[in-house]
Amino acid sequence: MSTRKSKPRRSKPAAATFNLKSLAEHLSLSPATISLVMNNAPGASAISAATRQRVLEAAKRLDYRPNPIARSLRTRQTFTIGVIVPEFSEGYFTTLMNGIEETLLQSGYLHYVVTHQGKPDLIEEYPRLLTKRSVDGFLLVNTSLNEPLRVPVVSVSGHKKLKGNTNIMLDHDRAALLALQHLYDLGHRRIAFMKGQRQVSDSDFRWDSIMAIAKKVGLTIYPELCVYLEANSWSPELGYPIIRDLLSRTRDFTAIFCFNDIAAIGAIRAIADAGLRCPDDISVIGFDDIATAAYQTPRLTTVRQPLRRMGEAAVQTLLKRIEAPTAPYPEVVLFEPELIVRESTTYARPVKTRLKPTRR
Repeated sequence: MSTRKSKPRRSKPAAATFNLKSLAEHLSLSPATISLVMNNAPGASAISAATRQRVLEAAKRLDYRPNPIARSLRTRQTFTIGVIVPEFSEGYFTTLMNGIEETLLQSGYLHYVVTHQGKPDLIEEYPRLLTKRSVDGFLLVNTSLNEPLRVPVVSVSGHKKLKGNTNIMLDHDRAALLALQHLYDLGHRRIAFMKGQRQVSDSDFRWDSIMAIAKKVGLTIYPELCVYLEANSWSPELGYPIIRDLLSRTRDFTAIFCFNDIAAIGAIRAIADAGLRCPDDISVIGFDDIATAAYQTPRLTTVRQPLRRMGEAAVQTLLKRIEAPTAPYPEVVLFEPELIVRESTTYARPVKTRLKPTRR
């Protein structure tokens, strides 16, 4: 009985020896296909979903990882982004940074994050330091630069027009209309207004929108009912003392439009400490819709910024500009706000002018 000799199989290379070329040979695909899939490059969308899945599964099974140094040499990129923020804090920055960090991670980019605490010297110095580390671009959050940079820049809540800069912005006119029309429809005519800190890039822009929209709605802005944030704080202490002091001077108002939710939480505490109730005596409306806004007592009515989506869009816009540096780019990407009505606003009641302010 004759025996047939089986054809010898080509042995698989050990996992440790797999590189781009050997993985391509193992899958009978071109190295270009492997590279497109593993680097999630724009051309990867032209490859079938089944092929992409096969490449990713094989890479995971064989512990293959792209060589970042070779990739950088080939593309002349470092695949790092500089992120400049005022500070880390609960609320606005937490939600925004979640969107930024997750999108960068999914895109294969690392990032440096620096905080400037509103100090002009750090705002000027950080871009230089990060440029020396060869970042491919910058993401700015509530931070304005004085001069353009050599790499693409995307600013969240930025308003300056600089060469090479894209601003991711909220429609503040629409935000002011939503808040003021809501208060007007509830019968509020004497409203206290809170303006943000000077170093916050949204402050003047939002204030201009409030003044313009108030006239359209039919509301008067009374100077004696305007308060201004000064402290560089991201705790409810931000709004507490200025509303406490306002209530010690006058109670001739029925609502407060706060600069952000954190300040609104402090304002509600000041109202309670003055022996009044929110919203029965004074309605309060915030801005941002931070995660804890729906769990306060009372639950906070607020203007929602789609912060996570804004963070994601900032990264996507920046990476497109990095990958296609000569292509046209948007100067502004505008997002729509949403009014979230909860428990801290209600119909206006007669102003309790008969109650004398508490003297401290």
